[in-house]
Amino acid sequence: MAQQFEGLTARHRTFIENQHVFFVATAARDGRVNVSPKGLDSLRIVSDTRVIWLNGTGSGNETAAHLLDTPRMTVMLCSFEREPLILRMYGHARAVHAGDAEWDDLLALFPPMKGARNIFILDIDLVQTSCGYGVPLMEFTGERPLMDSWAAKKGPEGLHAYQQEKNRVSIDGLPTGLPA
Repeated sequence: MAQQFEGLTARHRTFIENQHVFFVATAARDGRVNVSPKGLDSLRIVSDTRVIWLNGTGSGNETAAHLLDTPRMTVMLCSFEREPLILRMYGHARAVHAGDAEWDDLLALFPPMKGARNIFILDIDLVQTSCGYGVPLMEFTGERPLMDSWAAKKGPEGLHAYQQEKNRVSIDGLPTGLPA
């Protein structure tokens, strides 16, 4: 049975800290809905009503574009191990980019990530949990080192060029707010 909360509880915090993957969903008023899996120790709980996550350079930048149009975001975590549980955090979010006033302070909360592109701040207005009985049991075997090695091969100039080519607009042509 689903339960709703105004913010994260101590039990929720422990659950979140033990997960290896989370999913982020956003949508602009028009166009496609985006759902992205995330990992790499990139989610931080700032308070009972705020989480942040560090986003690396990728083939698209849908989340940033959607938030400029409609700042709604859902972050979902589910247990693939031990006790089943699904936890969703609903709220309003915004992107912080390198060069923004908050960037350095927020980036310091995460381990180094080559190709770090955005930090997203989610102000939570609802937390909902549900059973998760239909989620399969799966075993975590480790993080993939591919993102860091890909970014290292590109180098700072190559990453900047890649972001300018691939990450300035969404697949629906919406601007992402990524600085030039």
